[in-house]
Amino acid sequence: MEIRLNCENCDKPLPNHSDEAMICTLDCTFCKDCVDTVLKNVCPNCGGGFEKRPTRPKKYLEKYPPRKDKVFKPVLENKFLEKNVSIDPRKR
Repeated sequence: MEIRLNCENCDKPLPNHSDEAMICTLDCTFCKDCVDTVLKNVCPNCGGGFEKRPTRPKKYLEKYPPRKDKVFKPVLENKFLEKNVSIDPRKR
């Protein structure tokens, strides 16, 4: 699992220990607020739903460090979201 340290939409910091970090099946990372209010539980990259990102234990952070570069792709308008918001993530 890739630990991304910011929300891809609003750029909010999401450190390893953040309770606000949400991920999809491909590790796309967004804050809980963006997932709930902007994305409506539809990943704009892959169409999956979101779950709370687990915290990586300290002993593994050195061996498997968080991603160093930022992924920042604000969602301005996304027809994909509109099309899939009413479909269960398991059926998209």
